[in-house]
Amino acid sequence: MADMRQSTARAGSVGTGPTFAPLDPHRWYFQHGPIDLILQVEGERPVVQQVLADSWERFQSVLPQLVSELNELRRPVDEQPSLHGPVAVRMLQACVPFAAERFITPMAAVAGAVADELIEAFKRGGIVRASINNGGDIALHLTGGQRYRIGICANVGEPNPLSSASQPALDSSFVIVADTPVRGVATSGWRGRSFSLGIADGVTVLAANAASADAAATMIANAVNCEYDQIVRRPANQLKDDTDLAGRLVTVHVPPLPSALIAEALERGRCEGDHWHRRGLIYAAALFLQGQAALVLPPGQAALLQGASQR
Repeated sequence: MADMRQSTARAGSVGTGPTFAPLDPHRWYFQHGPIDLILQVEGERPVVQQVLADSWERFQSVLPQLVSELNELRRPVDEQPSLHGPVAVRMLQACVPFAAERFITPMAAVAGAVADELIEAFKRGGIVRASINNGGDIALHLTGGQRYRIGICANVGEPNPLSSASQPALDSSFVIVADTPVRGVATSGWRGRSFSLGIADGVTVLAANAASADAAATMIANAVNCEYDQIVRRPANQLKDDTDLAGRLVTVHVPPLPSALIAEALERGRCEGDHWHRRGLIYAAALFLQGQAALVLPPGQAALLQGASQR
């Protein structure tokens, strides 16, 4: 991988500059500021070397371009922010379909859009399959007959009880095959890296690309909600000065909830997911809250989600 090493030397890998490291023969790690990517690629070795070099070259300019447009990226989509960089445009395009009905800014799709931008280098002959995982938001490239198994953690940071035989296992995996219209996976929830208006432990969405999945996961996670006086919410701008959510209340603590409220919150989220599924914006979703789950699946696709015992 000499070309990659030379490119890194030119870019500089000290301080806040972009860095990369091999993890194993098929996986690489790219990092720059808040962006942490794990790239997996399988294919003919010379082609793999070239696509990694191309992806690394593109990666080095992603963060500076986003920072240069950050003020516009924080504006609500319905205010028609003026964006020009390719990743910023991907973010906006992913969020536009939601903006007529919900508040959303392009930032809702940032992690997925970065993954989508870099996966483009992998779409060439000689690459069998590839993925770019940006903190759980994943862009995929699959050729005929290939598949990916995407693991789902229901409750971040807590034990994950398995459900009964009549309910889906809460630690599960989506199996994505090449002939489905899914090339993006994203997860959102109040415990995650970004703020959430809802109380979902996790909402994982499958969609046509990672940016669309990212935006949809945000919308559905926001909808998993209920009124309970022990849930703690704070204005987003009191927690982070530069948030795109301004003074909207975001969730900072969810106590153990009565079972009926868990079911109510999940049903609200499931209805939201069904709505976006009917609109053709998502393919499937799995919603989790305190040991209960709700699913949005295409007709006849129950095998898409597999329990932990089946992994």
